[in-house]
Amino acid sequence: MSATPQRHRRARRLTSAALALTAGAGAMVAAALPAGAASGGGAGPSRTVDVQMLSFNDFHGTLEPPQGSSGAVSERQADGSTKAIPAGGVEYLATSLREARKGHEYSVTAAAGDIIGASPLVSGLFHDEPTVEAMNKLGLNVTSVGNHEFDEGRTELRRMQYGGCHPVDGCAEMGGSYTGAEFQYLAANVTDEKTKRPLMSPTFIWKKGDVKIGFIGVTLEGTPDVVTADGVKGLKFGDEVETINKYADELNKQGVKSIVALIHEGGLPASGAYNYDCNAPGAGAGISGAIVDIAKNVDPKVDALVTGHTHQAYACNIPDPAGNPRMVTSAASYGRVFTDTTLTYDRQTKDIVRTPLSAPKPVNKVVSRDQPKAADMTELIQRWNALAAPIANRSQGFISADIPGRGSDKFEKPLGDVIADAQLEALAPADKGGAQLAIMNPGGIRADLAYKAAGAEGDGVVTYAESYTVQPFTNMMNVVDLTGAQLVTALQQQVSGPVNGPNPKILQISKGLTYTLDTTKAGADRIVVDSVKLNGVAIDPAATYRVAMNEFLAGGGDGFTVLKEHKNKLVGASDLDCFNTYLAKHSSQDAPLAPPVADRITVVQ
Repeated sequence: MSATPQRHRRARRLTSAALALTAGAGAMVAAALPAGAASGGGAGPSRTVDVQMLSFNDFHGTLEPPQGSSGAVSERQADGSTKAIPAGGVEYLATSLREARKGHEYSVTAAAGDIIGASPLVSGLFHDEPTVEAMNKLGLNVTSVGNHEFDEGRTELRRMQYGGCHPVDGCAEMGGSYTGAEFQYLAANVTDEKTKRPLMSPTFIWKKGDVKIGFIGVTLEGTPDVVTADGVKGLKFGDEVETINKYADELNKQGVKSIVALIHEGGLPASGAYNYDCNAPGAGAGISGAIVDIAKNVDPKVDALVTGHTHQAYACNIPDPAGNPRMVTSAASYGRVFTDTTLTYDRQTKDIVRTPLSAPKPVNKVVSRDQPKAADMTELIQRWNALAAPIANRSQGFISADIPGRGSDKFEKPLGDVIADAQLEALAPADKGGAQLAIMNPGGIRADLAYKAAGAEGDGVVTYAESYTVQPFTNMMNVVDLTGAQLVTALQQQVSGPVNGPNPKILQISKGLTYTLDTTKAGADRIVVDSVKLNGVAIDPAATYRVAMNEFLAGGGDGFTVLKEHKNKLVGASDLDCFNTYLAKHSSQDAPLAPPVADRITVVQ
């Protein structure tokens, strides 16, 4: 996913005789309980107490219900089919969490990063202050940072935590001030290259009565690969497992035996349904991806892993290195799902009970829109929308049907074609860079363009708020020289290398550029080199081509290291300006823009 430190600069701103316990090191011991200990009867409190942990991830400032495919979750039915359920929006998330907490004396709410960043306009326009305010009201206690927390750089992240007006745009509300996050941001594996100290707090200890649970927060080690260089300048991102194990030891030394790791890195379940059983046919058998190796190597001292980044929903049991059951969860994205987990805390050992019969049991739950809205969240959204309205409601263009972007499961996305064409058209003139083709990273396309009206603008109208939601980073466009050989290498890096080999990232390409992607092959060989053509002519490895791309790609983001080898860079307009200009030029109320066929990449399967 792309990110940038440059944001839009307009106005914004147990019960039994014996209980098997899992100790911090993962050893299983038998512990006899005195009569009445488990139930709370007799002389004194129960030996064990259930702690509710509610968690979510990848909210991305989505205060209002997300549109298009991003506004629904897939639910697996008894007959094996799936159905889409409208979900998400902070008004409903707040209601869901508040209802879930009822009857629970001990309840903590945690998140696994990307709470802000790549946000729709009502939050992004104001540097995500509205989302932090919403999270404060929501009762969030702690979150790890994610890669998108670095969209505007380290100074801005610290302002998100500690408060203060924006150094350039000031305070968003007249006479108001931004007081910062009441929840704790954790960044255990993000250190200053000079001081070697963590950028933010590495751990957080949640306490209620005699119950203590420690949290360790990390983001993916590969954050520099998915964020612009300026956003992470001077920072080092450490190995997730090494960092978590280090701080698990430190928490143990402080007497904290119950530990949860919040990890902004995730997995890929075999099904996209939020209620898919990823423990069939065996524990953790239905999930793959980076989080699997992390889970298998994180110290048994850690009792649960709350994860994110991949925008998937799963609740798996991946045994720890000692073979004990350990939950690994993720709650999709955009506030459409939350995870409700019961942690059984043993007051004697101060640890979470993790035997096969008493392991934490997580359940993913849909944030349905078939429930009352939280009034305080409605007021919050209305207040910020009023500030954004002069910009948000401007019409940018017209479409005849949904144009899938983020929600498309195809390699070539119709909205990706539109965006790439917009960039080419804006930068093709000689005085604008002389671009011959344009390439766009798929992670930078944050939404679909939905035909159905989100407000009073009318069906088919694309507002500034909607185009901003698609392209929220305001990356500046670059036009650069690349040789034909470098261009082909860039296409090969879509499906090879340490970053994209395991999880391909297919660039969206402008009209005229065509090639064949052969998925029956492996690695770079999946790009059929002889098929790469521009306007029907084979790419000449020795020739020089003027290529338009955003500054994130030009910096080698998303594993496209060859793009850093460019020459003769010219900086152009922002990606959002290019997009809006194209919509205005190529659509009208009488002749709306139709979804492209998306036939530039021939896929062999």
